[in-house]
Amino acid sequence: MAGWRRKRTFRTDYGPHLPFKFNRKKRQKQARALLKKMNKVKDDHVHFNPKTVAVWAFQIMVTVLLAFVFVWYFGTRITSMDNGMNPQIRNQQTVLVNRVVYNATRPKRGDIVVFKPHGNEKDRYYIRRIIGMPGETIQIKKGKLYIDGKRLKASYVPGNIAQAGLAEEEMKIASDEYFVISDNQYNLEDSRATNIGNVTRSSVYGKAWFVPSVSRQFGFIK
Repeated sequence: MAGWRRKRTFRTDYGPHLPFKFNRKKRQKQARALLKKMNKVKDDHVHFNPKTVAVWAFQIMVTVLLAFVFVWYFGTRITSMDNGMNPQIRNQQTVLVNRVVYNATRPKRGDIVVFKPHGNEKDRYYIRRIIGMPGETIQIKKGKLYIDGKRLKASYVPGNIAQAGLAEEEMKIASDEYFVISDNQYNLEDSRATNIGNVTRSSVYGKAWFVPSVSRQFGFIK
């Protein structure tokens, strides 16, 4: 048919602006949520009270200071005269000694104590670790330490004790004595030696507590 034209139809359900409109609403919602979170963080910073932190820090400082004064007053300071407790305590380092702790409790295995051998007041102070307790049987065999026939496994016991000394044979610890040993396995000035032997309870001056010198060893003694 001449002159006939196909009727053109248009989609009335197509709206390219609609997806953008929906996305815009979604973005606006996300922006509002983000702004709300930022305002909350800002409010937290605004309500941050430096005075509270200062009081908290002051209380900690006072507590630490009182602890030092307490031990300093009721305890004493000594100087290590050997490398028996190396590397934790080195030769010529100052050590704070807690003389009060053993008034309330008894020395226990693993404690580092300060004593004078055989209670000799003219002798120097020694710093050693308690290994054997009163009434126990102790022996060192092939570099290993045995308590009542059972090997003692602890982080502070040397893996291979160089010399057994008096503990080469089984030895019974008296009811008021302790067997002490050096952390430094090459230092034999402890209960393995005849000039020191077992340490009586009355000979224990106190517990080694703190190294105040400015060095890598500064801090509490473990």
